[in-house]
Amino acid sequence: MTLAQAIADYHALLDPALAAASWQRLTEEMRARQLYFGERPLATVLRPRLITASQYDLLRRGTQHVAEAARVIVAAALENNETGQAVRDILMLTPLEERLIAMHPGYLEPSAHSRMDTFLTVDGSSLQFVEYNAESPAAIAYEDLLAQAFLAMPVMEEFAKRYPLMPLPARPYMLRTLMDCWRAAGSPGHEPRVAIVDWRGVPTATEFEMFRRYFNEHGLPAVICAPQDLVFHDGQLWARLEDGSETLVTIVFKRVLTSEFLTHYGDDSLSHPLVQAYAAGACVIVNSFRAKLLHKKSLFALLSDEQFYDPLSAEQRAAVAAHVPWTRVVRPGQTTYQGETIDLLAFARANRERLLLKPNDEYGGKGITIGWEVSAAEWEAALNAALAAPFVVQERVTIAYEPYPALVDGQVVIGERLVDSDPFLFGTEVNGCLCRLSTVTLLNVTAGGGSTVPVFVIDG
Repeated sequence: MTLAQAIADYHALLDPALAAASWQRLTEEMRARQLYFGERPLATVLRPRLITASQYDLLRRGTQHVAEAARVIVAAALENNETGQAVRDILMLTPLEERLIAMHPGYLEPSAHSRMDTFLTVDGSSLQFVEYNAESPAAIAYEDLLAQAFLAMPVMEEFAKRYPLMPLPARPYMLRTLMDCWRAAGSPGHEPRVAIVDWRGVPTATEFEMFRRYFNEHGLPAVICAPQDLVFHDGQLWARLEDGSETLVTIVFKRVLTSEFLTHYGDDSLSHPLVQAYAAGACVIVNSFRAKLLHKKSLFALLSDEQFYDPLSAEQRAAVAAHVPWTRVVRPGQTTYQGETIDLLAFARANRERLLLKPNDEYGGKGITIGWEVSAAEWEAALNAALAAPFVVQERVTIAYEPYPALVDGQVVIGERLVDSDPFLFGTEVNGCLCRLSTVTLLNVTAGGGSTVPVFVIDG
């Protein structure tokens, strides 16, 4: 059984009547589960992402080895020596980030839950990573509930008669991770009580509610609040609720990005109740501020530069070579490319068609310039702008495409979509996977397009 054949068999089931019934059921299921990003339904197609067991194994092994390699390399950033300084120079941490990272989170894992954004081709011949969302990855709850919604479609019921389907739930691992971090930190407050913390009005608010319900259903009291709702007194962290009451918080499920938190509060960040409680050991934050060590786009500049390879195992080096694209911080001077010494800026100007520029600490596709989609003049302007701010330049990877069916004016239309495969990590272990589809190169739901679908492992 090949994946291409399984996909063709799925599409062959979609006669107009079954397709219409399936789309109606999917729409109803998404509405019932609040599967929306802002105002937009998460899924706009009639097929989930299907991968074989061997492909999922490749995804899990490759991601784990690269995640382990990343942790080995950035661990030096906490050391006051020459290697540590070299790593920090590449990461380009801000002074406030350095202050937060210096505080011990109470547990050892720098990124307790994360997501690697990758492209896995339909034949499994290419698995390449584009960035590591190690700080505040979204979509775990979305994916779990989308899987339930898709399984309710009549076409999925028919397909499952021939191809057994295995969903990849990740919420149980998120719950376990929160509890493990709390226990490792000495169980502050003597009882686990979670606050899901982000700004009010963010488009992922529906996912926070999904997590709140899930945690409460599984015996972990949870509330949703904004940073300004947190107060620290009597040696404890509290969340102020809408009715004016306060509830104890011992675990912060931190969805607010550190960069946005620091931008909002500036020099007052270090005296914010969240940071006060963190420094005092009154709560655990998951992910902690040390996730910044892995979240910066320049992490890939460390991973793809052989000068940092000494502490890596042979297995880790092989995984990095196979899956991590060449990446460098945009700075004047010399570096290496495929073992050769190059002038970075001259190389970047001469190779626009296979390079892109990324801000070192952004999300949602913001600030990215894709060299093969802009003119030489636009590329030159973007390159000059990148010299004035923390940016990386990265080599183009093999992009994955697959056909996906959608219902358009009552007819099934099958079109090619860009497909990413973004496994969720808990520590360095993969459990679950996000999949996003797009018709444009920037595959990002935050950027305002495309579709999110659940991932199922199939066996013929």
